[in-house]
Amino acid sequence: MTQHTMTRRFDHILRGRLVSASVCVDDGIVAVANGSIAWVGPVDQWPETTPPQALPSDQAIVPGLIDVHCHGGGGWGFPESDGPGCAAAADFHRRAGSTSVLASLVSAPVADIDRQIRELAELAESGVISGIHLEGPFLAVARCGAQDPRHIIDGDPAILDRLLSAGRGTVAAVTLAPETARFGELVDVARDHGVMVGLGHSDASYSVAAESIARSAERPLLATHLFNGMAPLHHREPGLAGACLAAAGRGELVAELIADGVHLADGTVAMIFDLLGPHRITLISDAMVATGMADGRYRLGPQDVDVVEGVARLYADDEQVGSLAGSTSTLADVLARTVTHAGVPLQAAVVAATHTPARLLGVDAGVGDLRAGMRADLLVLDGVDPSAAAPMSVRAVMNHGSWVD
Repeated sequence: MTQHTMTRRFDHILRGRLVSASVCVDDGIVAVANGSIAWVGPVDQWPETTPPQALPSDQAIVPGLIDVHCHGGGGWGFPESDGPGCAAAADFHRRAGSTSVLASLVSAPVADIDRQIRELAELAESGVISGIHLEGPFLAVARCGAQDPRHIIDGDPAILDRLLSAGRGTVAAVTLAPETARFGELVDVARDHGVMVGLGHSDASYSVAAESIARSAERPLLATHLFNGMAPLHHREPGLAGACLAAAGRGELVAELIADGVHLADGTVAMIFDLLGPHRITLISDAMVATGMADGRYRLGPQDVDVVEGVARLYADDEQVGSLAGSTSTLADVLARTVTHAGVPLQAAVVAATHTPARLLGVDAGVGDLRAGMRADLLVLDGVDPSAAAPMSVRAVMNHGSWVD
């Protein structure tokens, strides 16, 4: 990677193809000073006398990725690791290109969730993670997926208030099944705490799902990993998937997509981008502890998971095929596949992995784009040219204006 350093005004100057929500130029410059982007624009508008050498044509500079649904990686899991282990998982994803990560938990005994929230809250308060996502326990057993059905419980506003209070303002999102008991009261509790609601792990009918969306419309709303953990879309019963697509089309909801080639077919990913556009899609990793690790047996919260040829499934001792149990892809992997396999334009895919999740979290004034004044979270990507010999990958990561090892 080529960069230029000027001690007079800037700490780092990068020149090359710039791709983000607000800028897409073949030859541009990003200048960094004091941990922030100090200048960005086309090279012919660069105010200094001598611009640095450009990056190779198959490289691009994009914002740091923002993963709003991630259970761990590098051998460490957010639902089951201690504080140092959770920090190691966050560091693994930071080095892989996700400079902002929500730590996702799973259904477990309420006391265990409470304890883990308190552990993660310290990491959020110190900036190691960007917040916490509660995926459970108020879900539907019929669509539990890799969630442990023993620990899925009916909606209880007092329990949700206890869990969100334990987070001291660091819980950013909670996934609820629309058909869970006292759904409306749960939404009210989430709103009172400033927490975004995701709809998922649900067997709700279209009418129940549509009602839940209308009930939640005052807050940012997510479809938790659209199509996964919900009934398949059917022309006579569109279910939650259909209700979420309609709501996203109206601008009321953002759809999470695990575009790893396992959870969703590449054609499905292409279809959703064509239908909704990148501002109503947030790419996620749904990564679990085995991401970046060899095949083998791992844990996801209270359950055993087998990873075979990179695919994670719940352990099954009766020769049945276990449910998918998260992914073993980083968000950078998902971004690359979205472009190279689903055929989504690079800028659209980058927006869905940066600007859209930043807007969901309410932090789009500081991260998720290449604009002056924003935090200097940047990636240099290799292989962005379709004719490149090597696949798209992360070459370098900058976080808060410093290169990550």
